[in-house]
Amino acid sequence: MRMVRWPMTESAELRAVDAWWRAANYLTVGQIYLRDNPLARGGIAAEQIKPRLLGHWGTSPGLNLLWAHLNRLICQRESEVLFVCGPGHGGPAMVANAWLDGSYSELFPEVGENEPGMARLFRQFSYPGGIPSHAAPETPGSINEGGELGYSLMHAYGAVLDNPDLIAACVIGDGEAETGPLATSWFGNMFVDPSTDGAVLPILHLNGYKIANPTVLARLGQDELVTLIRSHGYEPIVVAGGEDGEAPDAIHSRLATALDTAFDAIAGIQSEARAGRGPARPRWPMIILRTPKGWTGPRVVDRTRVEGTFHSHQLPLPEVREDPDHRALLEQWLSSYEPESLFPDGEISSQLRSLRPNPELRMSASPHAHGGMVSALVKPEIAGYHVPQDRAGEVESTRVFGGWLAEVMKENPQSFRLFGPDEVLSNRLDEVFRVAERSWSGEIVPTDEHLARRGRVIEMLSEHMMQGLLEGYLLTGRHGLLTSYEAFVHIVDSMFNQHAKWLESAAHVPWRGSLASLTYLLSSHVWRQDHNGFSHQDPGFLNVVVNKQADVVRVYLPPDANTLLATMDHAFGTSDLVNVVVSGKQPQPVWLAGEEAQAHVEAGIGIWDWAGNEPRGPATEPGSEPDVVVACAGDVPTYETIAAAQLLREEAPEIAVRVVNVVDLFRLQSSSLHPHGIDDASFDALFTTTRPVIFAFHGYPSLIHQLTYRRANDARIHVHGFKELGTTTTPFDMVHLNDLDRYGLAIDALERVPGGTEAHPGLTEHWQQARDEARSYAYEHGEDPEFILGWRFRATGC
Repeated sequence: MRMVRWPMTESAELRAVDAWWRAANYLTVGQIYLRDNPLARGGIAAEQIKPRLLGHWGTSPGLNLLWAHLNRLICQRESEVLFVCGPGHGGPAMVANAWLDGSYSELFPEVGENEPGMARLFRQFSYPGGIPSHAAPETPGSINEGGELGYSLMHAYGAVLDNPDLIAACVIGDGEAETGPLATSWFGNMFVDPSTDGAVLPILHLNGYKIANPTVLARLGQDELVTLIRSHGYEPIVVAGGEDGEAPDAIHSRLATALDTAFDAIAGIQSEARAGRGPARPRWPMIILRTPKGWTGPRVVDRTRVEGTFHSHQLPLPEVREDPDHRALLEQWLSSYEPESLFPDGEISSQLRSLRPNPELRMSASPHAHGGMVSALVKPEIAGYHVPQDRAGEVESTRVFGGWLAEVMKENPQSFRLFGPDEVLSNRLDEVFRVAERSWSGEIVPTDEHLARRGRVIEMLSEHMMQGLLEGYLLTGRHGLLTSYEAFVHIVDSMFNQHAKWLESAAHVPWRGSLASLTYLLSSHVWRQDHNGFSHQDPGFLNVVVNKQADVVRVYLPPDANTLLATMDHAFGTSDLVNVVVSGKQPQPVWLAGEEAQAHVEAGIGIWDWAGNEPRGPATEPGSEPDVVVACAGDVPTYETIAAAQLLREEAPEIAVRVVNVVDLFRLQSSSLHPHGIDDASFDALFTTTRPVIFAFHGYPSLIHQLTYRRANDARIHVHGFKELGTTTTPFDMVHLNDLDRYGLAIDALERVPGGTEAHPGLTEHWQQARDEARSYAYEHGEDPEFILGWRFRATGC
């Protein structure tokens, strides 16, 4: 950050700041209320008011005030500043500032910098066929939607990682500050290295109220609040305005001084760190800004105090179209900003233009907000990491992947990070510590392992924080991976929803560049949480994901180490998606050789001839079909399915069994519904149209029925999956509890093949007895019996 000469006196600066604030406030109010007559010439008629009033005024004056002051600093210092809008429901303020600094009209030429353009700006806001009321992908400069509160500060911290010249000015609403994710986000300063990363300037805006209640932090005494903030490692700078009827413009010199102090402190911290001096964990500045909610709006409406209360949260004047008195108040409100001086002849005044930063430094045009990927991800070839096929052996899939992941991190030392809640070791990814350490700016003691000031791995026991950091990192153009225990990724269900919706909307915004996909690796999954018990057994995140827009989501269930490698190689090469990959960390056979695995992942679904006994090949009678299809998706379901097919091959050999494995879950859906879906003819070629299908699935059975709905004779598809039956038990008893075990699958197949049980009297009873024996043994000895533990795949004819 360097000081530059800006030819404007201090008083002229603050007059320009005040003018910008008034102009942005005027534009904000106009967007909420007006559909025509943007400069209220000759008064406002009822028909010039929008029929449906939507929008949030209460937080907007604070956002506008801060934007105006940050413009002053950018003009003075040529700083790169990203404006992260925590109260994203203040969308009209974000749009107003983007129009004032010229970027909005550049991106949307039909919304020009003149009175007709202003009219269009007003009309489109929160209007059918227009733009959303919240900050959104359509809003220039935004990376944070803010409809669901709580994620702004973690997004800001993610944005500045490996971004040494960026300052993320993060406005945190005091309502937002009550959320769990935001309360956790204060710890983001533990993972910032001032020598290589940028800086976050948190600005806690206390305007006193949420929708209809006071906010907690606004009611704390100042000493208590400052102590709380200091305990998180910050040096708070307190600024207040609008108290006891103080004139609005009186705040400018105080806020300017506060921001100057904060920016100077950031520059000092970074300078010291980059010179090899300074503390490992500096005390970063932050600002506490206290102003009235709805400041500069109507003070009293219908004998009720509005300004400074929750009544200003959305619409201070709710009946403007119907009530002439409210309409008169709106005219007075708009007039108080002196629009004739701000927009002479409908144009943006020269005074306002003087506060515009250089084009490349405008916050609404920041390349960090919508410039796409900074660089492509360098991916090592996975062929060197394939493990030999061994269908009778045992390999930890995630450990194999961890070796390749380490090389990915080595090849991308400034653009790839690994995030997770204290699970790198648990999920067998510890090979990454060969090339990277955990990022940590706190105290490091001799017994710690893999902690460093400049680490590339960030672990904190908060799924919210890990996803938020990764989102901020991705949204500003970099790459990464989030790992989580499968059951606890539900903690970020709503964050996933918000990010998926952002991607869906952003796809229709031509000036936003492509982003690296958000990829989850879910391990420690439902079927191998037998030791942790019922609380850790939940595969339902897949159901949440599948219901999002088809253009945005992908789900993969690789069954072994080589298919996991191929899946992750594919996922890391995608953009603008959410990829969910589920893979266990426990030893499993390697079903496919490296090239076979790659081909299988590319196909997404396929018949495994070697696992069944269906006659196939040139000598096969045309049109012949198996007697039963046993299908599987997921590593443990695949293991049990292959074991079930082996039981059928060896003990009922005249029954022709086809084994189908699914890696890409969306292959099951119709191609008319999902880009990865297959057409009916391809589906029928795999599953037939008449034969029973016994499907062993990793998750809840209903999801397979949802995806295969309206396929030919879909009632013949019988799904075994998690039935919400779990406990602390053995691995085999866990699948037994949910009828996903090999014997249960084989019994179901035998019973559904016409004449199957009659041709094999006593076989289902024999298999049921084996199930019962396995359970009895486990309950007595605490482990599965040898005929389960010692099972090995035997090919046909062995």
